Amino acid sequence: MEEAKQIFETKSTIEIARYLVGMYLEHETPAGTLGGYIVDCEAYLGPDDQAAHSYGMRNTPRLQAMYQKPGTIYLYTMHTHLILNMVTQPEGMPQGVMIRGLEPVEGLHIMEQNRGRTGKDVSNGPGKLVAALGITKELYGQSIFSSQLHLVPEKKRTPKKIDLLPRIGIPNKGEWTEKPLRFVAAGNPYITNIRQKEIDADFGWLN
Repeated sequence: MEEAKQIFETKSTIEIARYLVGMYLEHETPAGTLGGYIVDCEAYLGPDDQAAHSYGMRNTPRLQAMYQKPGTIYLYTMHTHLILNMVTQPEGMPQGVMIRGLEPVEGLHIMEQNRGRTGKDVSNGPGKLVAALGITKELYGQSIFSSQLHLVPEKKRTPKKIDLLPRIGIPNKGEWTEKPLRFVAAGNPYITNIRQKEIDADFGWLN
């Protein structure tokens, strides 16, 4: 975990987003331990990023966690769905990575129950994976290194290829709409909007 902390403390948000592809994310819940591999995430580079909540150094009570230390969990609600973000820069510099897709590993049956779905629809979107993992607002402001929701670097997998794509659902933001700030494990079925013909037999993993 020390290496992961150091990466969060010393690397750029773009470098951290790339690092998180293949990272194992685990949530210890009353129903059991749930976890899986991050396969799809998006970097947000506020205050310059017009698509970021913190664009222009905007700071509201909802955004307080974004101004905290690296690894702080930032949760927000969009269209009734809770969305998971991790702060990636030193205190006072509100940048982060949003987690968009997760390949389930541990506790799949519970995740399916949480979602009322099976297959890739369990966690191939940001709101879906949060619901699948049983993440709640109580985790807001806690650390992705030490809370019940945490990274497990020793379980990290290596993708065959990481594709850089434009982020999803960001219209009318000028150059920021098309910037390649989305990082995905190419060929993994839990990527948002992946086509069936693009799915790799090994789910995109080297190991």
